[in-house]
Amino acid sequence: MFEVAADLALLLVFAGFLAGFVDAIAGGGGLITVPALLLAGASPVEALATNKLQGTFGSATAALSYARAGKVDLRSQARMALVSGAAGAAGAMVAHLIPAEVLRLIMPIILVAVALFFALKPGLSDEDRVQRMTPALFTFTAVPLIAAYDGFFGPGTGSFFMLGFVMLAGYGVLKATAHTKLLNFASNFGSLLVFVFSGATWWIVGLCMALAQIAGAYVGAKLAMRIGARLIKPLLVATSTAMAARLLWQVWG
Repeated sequence: MFEVAADLALLLVFAGFLAGFVDAIAGGGGLITVPALLLAGASPVEALATNKLQGTFGSATAALSYARAGKVDLRSQARMALVSGAAGAAGAMVAHLIPAEVLRLIMPIILVAVALFFALKPGLSDEDRVQRMTPALFTFTAVPLIAAYDGFFGPGTGSFFMLGFVMLAGYGVLKATAHTKLLNFASNFGSLLVFVFSGATWWIVGLCMALAQIAGAYVGAKLAMRIGARLIKPLLVATSTAMAARLLWQVWG
């Protein structure tokens, strides 16, 4: 039934729940699911494709949870979402053309960079900051760059979007996290449309992980809205560091 043994499938479902929980709070759920899929025997392209399938459901759930709580107006983000979806699809096209051996080398390098960036970034809070970019400029510069990265690789995308909103758009951490989710959904969905035709997606495992992602994202969003930056920042740093180290050990150990 599953593309992997039943015990591995159960571990991947648990990884999906944990990733949905973490991603709804701090972003970076792919830092859990991509290494987990690789450990289960997926090739880099299979891991990326299956991650897009299950991650799309988690990001959609988180976006709806924040919207229902009044933390974000999804309609106002429609233009950003369209740009994010198109850029995600473009990034996925590039990833599909790159040999698996190259992706195996690139993945741990990017993860290390993500972990170091998050660990060394000083104090983030829920307070709004000075806006360094207009919404239009942010939409057509930061959004497509991050979304293309999501289509090409993926792990840490939600965190990059969140930090972009904080550092460039001037949002507080919780507001930034809420606004990140629709863009993350769009980039996931755009890249998923490309990966569907690659034949690399683990559909049964991916859909089971998606159900777990929905549950984890719902719980994570509720907790993030209750606690805010005091939970988001340490969880972001811890997740990035641990998953980068784990993938490095698997690939080079």
